[in-house]
Amino acid sequence: LKYLQQKREGQKIAAIWDGASYHRSHEFQDYLSQVNQDLEAADWQITCLRFAPNAPEQDPVEDIWLQTKNFVRKFYRFCHSFKLVKWLFEFFADGQVFEFPKIHEYGFFTQLV
Repeated sequence: LKYLQQKREGQKIAAIWDGASYHRSHEFQDYLSQVNQDLEAADWQITCLRFAPNAPEQDPVEDIWLQTKNFVRKFYRFCHSFKLVKWLFEFFADGQVFEFPKIHEYGFFTQLV
């Protein structure tokens, strides 16, 4: 999250993930409290949304992965190293605005538009 904050300085961040234990750790919760201080939820700098484990049909990140992987597949034959594959993946995903119906099931994202 620190990396994302540096990359998107001054912008709000929404992190979407499963219920892994490190996502729920005291250390992580303390970090979020420090970053968001005493702000109202609508003003938080970092909002973390947790989806049900083993339920990819609920998780919009699965759609992001699919779109990004499909882009990489189109140009994979030009990649002669993993470094190029990684660059291509990041090139497509960085700053991309993803639009798909599932994302609107979660009210948080309607505030970002």
